[in-house]
Amino acid sequence: MAYYAQSRIHTEQVLAGFQGLSLGTLFATLKTWNDERITRRELNALSDRELADVGLSRADIDSVARGFR
Repeated sequence: MAYYAQSRIHTEQVLAGFQGLSLGTLFATLKTWNDERITRRELNALSDRELADVGLSRADIDSVARGFR
């Protein structure tokens, strides 16, 4: 008697964790992440004096990048 085991992972099994995630949602998430990254980079490039001129401190940069302030 011969036994054959198929060990290939099917696409459905691989994508099961991404159920409900559309391509548009993925692109929107990546765009949001990139916008936050650029905002953090630009604000970190400013001096403390320049940040104070716009009413921010270094501690505010993360919340501003996320859009909370």
